[in-house]
Amino acid sequence: MNTTFVRRARLGLALVAALCVAAAAGAADFTRVEMGAGRYYLVALPKTTGAPPVVVALHGGGGNPAQFAAASGFADAALARGFAVVLPAGTAGRPGGRLLVWNGLYCCGHAPADRIDDLGFLDRVIDDATGRYGLDRGRVFMAGMSNGGIMAETYAALHPERLRAVGSVAGTFDARHITPKAPVPLLHMHGTRDDHLPYAGGVGQKSYVRTDFAPVETAIAAFRKAARGPLVETDATLDRADDGMSVDRRVWAGPGGRPQVVLYTIRGGGHVWPGGPKGGRRGATRDVSANAALLDFFEAWF
Repeated sequence: MNTTFVRRARLGLALVAALCVAAAAGAADFTRVEMGAGRYYLVALPKTTGAPPVVVALHGGGGNPAQFAAASGFADAALARGFAVVLPAGTAGRPGGRLLVWNGLYCCGHAPADRIDDLGFLDRVIDDATGRYGLDRGRVFMAGMSNGGIMAETYAALHPERLRAVGSVAGTFDARHITPKAPVPLLHMHGTRDDHLPYAGGVGQKSYVRTDFAPVETAIAAFRKAARGPLVETDATLDRADDGMSVDRRVWAGPGGRPQVVLYTIRGGGHVWPGGPKGGRRGATRDVSANAALLDFFEAWF
């Protein structure tokens, strides 16, 4: 077994360019932890005492941890709320490649074809980070974008005992063939004009893979079915900004009113992380912030 070791750095030359946007806004001081066989994760700790909760944040297909931190602003937002942030890295299809993907079991790229054990890798990352940095093992959350969202939902469905709650933006797991093993609170956010991973499922017009993606409603139904006890549904429409879009928010709450499953349907929204520093370039809605929605949801499950 490879020995895990830590290399303290501001991120290294290969990561600085991807982090320039976040650095200008006062980005977190990350530590890079090598996990052997070319795998690694970045970690940043909040300025709090005690064992903080941790959110594991998964980049999209073709991205990397530093790029995701810069494009979403999620790491800084989570740190400000007292979360430790762990950003694992997927794998490239060739040595030295920088376009990283996850094996979400039906997507994406080389990872499922090469049977990369990303479920096992995320187990190792969670164990290593919580043990090494004294994080709260009982309050581990996971979120991801696109292929990272697929990976997050897949991990939650198959390893529900490891997570307190999960969130996905623009990524649906293979709900046709995978059944969540136990209840896991889920927040899902998705645009109706997503041309990479269609809201209604199928092959995206601009998708880089030919995966027949599961519809959003199918993924939501799977997590709702796994929940214990009856759920009470409440609906609301958010249209705070004059951006040509609106958001339908559906909440299925369990006993005590805590949200068990939450779906944000962005009417007219595309394949983007709403509210992120780069979101406006792609016409993302300003009616909702993915960072705020996810962190509010996770805090409901403290």
